[in-house]
Amino acid sequence: MATSSAAVKSTEKESFAALLEESLGQSESFEGTVVKGRVISIDNDMVLIDVGLKSEGRVALKEFAVPGQPASLVEGDTVEVFIERMEDKNGEAVLSREKAKREEAWTALEKSFTDQLRVTGIIFGKVKGGFTVDLNGAVAFLPGSQVDIRPVRDISPLMGTPQPFQILKMDRSRGNIVVSRRAVLEESRAEARSELVANLKEGQILEGVVKNITDYGAFVDLGGVDGLLHVTDIAWRRINHPSEALQIGQAVKVQVVRFNPETQRISLGMKQLEADPWEGVVAKYPAGARFRGRVTNITDYGAFVELEPGIEGLVHVSEMSWTKKNVHPGKIVSTSQEVEVMVLDVDPVKRRISLGLKQCLPNPWEVFAEKYPAGTELEGEVKNITEFGLFVGLPGEIDGMVHLSDIAWDRSGEEAIQEFKKGDQVKVKVLDVDVEKERISLGMKQLTEDTFEKATATGGGMRKGEVVTGTVTEVNDGGVEVSVGDGLIGFIRKSDLSRDRSEQRPDRFSVGDKVDAKVMQVDRAARKVSLSIKAKEVEEEKQAMAEYGSSDSGASLGDILGAALRKARENTAEEK
Repeated sequence: MATSSAAVKSTEKESFAALLEESLGQSESFEGTVVKGRVISIDNDMVLIDVGLKSEGRVALKEFAVPGQPASLVEGDTVEVFIERMEDKNGEAVLSREKAKREEAWTALEKSFTDQLRVTGIIFGKVKGGFTVDLNGAVAFLPGSQVDIRPVRDISPLMGTPQPFQILKMDRSRGNIVVSRRAVLEESRAEARSELVANLKEGQILEGVVKNITDYGAFVDLGGVDGLLHVTDIAWRRINHPSEALQIGQAVKVQVVRFNPETQRISLGMKQLEADPWEGVVAKYPAGARFRGRVTNITDYGAFVELEPGIEGLVHVSEMSWTKKNVHPGKIVSTSQEVEVMVLDVDPVKRRISLGLKQCLPNPWEVFAEKYPAGTELEGEVKNITEFGLFVGLPGEIDGMVHLSDIAWDRSGEEAIQEFKKGDQVKVKVLDVDVEKERISLGMKQLTEDTFEKATATGGGMRKGEVVTGTVTEVNDGGVEVSVGDGLIGFIRKSDLSRDRSEQRPDRFSVGDKVDAKVMQVDRAARKVSLSIKAKEVEEEKQAMAEYGSSDSGASLGDILGAALRKARENTAEEK
């Protein structure tokens, strides 16, 4: 038995000697070389290895482990280790599995670098400016800019997973290796791009990833080539900004809408993969029907209301309010507000729906006409004064107008309107309501009796040819203005002031003088009465001549007139 055991040991020594010879070849020094050894035992975290030297060496168990995984090593396994020193102070060989792997890796990496081949590595740490990569034992530096084609916010999904890399630079003497994952992706991307573009056609459905988002759309990576997904092609509904529906990194299904092989520009669409909501829109939204919708956008000319996803209509500013005519739409409705609207018109070809907001509310002019018919007296505030009348606020937040000609009976409109200012409370009478034109005519003078009409009414009023007595109210170069009672004003022209031409002077009269004159004309349209002193004197002369004699009687005109005047005085005395 002893002889047999010795023989076995002798055989093992010979085999390890051969193994050592195989590892070292003709090298005279063992230190600094990689040799093969056999695992003698595993004690806790240390591995005892025989490399054929005078003494065994110990290596930490963790050096045999793959990053992220436990070491799988058993007694009797053959491993390669690096001999740092023949023996230490304890007489044991100083071995390293890490350095052995590094030496192996460097040799393989140098060949890959020379042949420009890709290598596989695992990102396992982060350092300033980039990351560390394990290339099967050799540690390489991965710059942050070389991780991906586009900036990566979170690299954690890539860590601990084998990845392909391209060696950009390596220096064995300094132990420096620089790798790039981006170079591999760009090469793969170029290959995929060529294949994709060669087979691309309009109408094709593809899957991609949102790469970038702008105000006008999103760029989608189709796997080596980018396409533009315009904001109007994301969905049938209104989308103000692509970020409302998409986010970077999101996987999307798109359809090729247009493709230009020369420029290689690709236009994509998402809404084209859904049913067009405008099909059958005329039957679904007939004119006159009412619906509820949500305000999606407000402009200077109106507001857009979404009736359903993909179907929007415009409420023009003129259809928003019965009374607020010059108000910005944003003062009437707000974004996201739910409103009731009426369909006014549908154009399926242009994909336009005209909506009305005010049509769903009572028409204030119809309400006013029913509640306050012509003849109704009201009180309101003067809202505005213009060159053609007064605007007065009425119930229902609407205005009516008092025209200049309807302010006063006895004065011109220009003169009468001067008495009013904004904010005055005034009484008015409803004259007419035009619902279609949204106009209400009001009057102020109609609240009182027309003195001119009363004074000149047929059957009891002032008549043409009648002699009246009045008071001078104004004297001017053209004649004399006379008040003839009840606010009625008459005018005597200069030529009608006297029968005697020398007496036809307005300056003979003063304001307050009493005068008798004959009514020559009553102009109801112009509301004027023309008087004449001359005509009265001529008529009196004719009457005197007829009553007291003629020119052939021998009596003078003075005698005749004197007699007539005496007769008139006698009649007056008798009446008293």
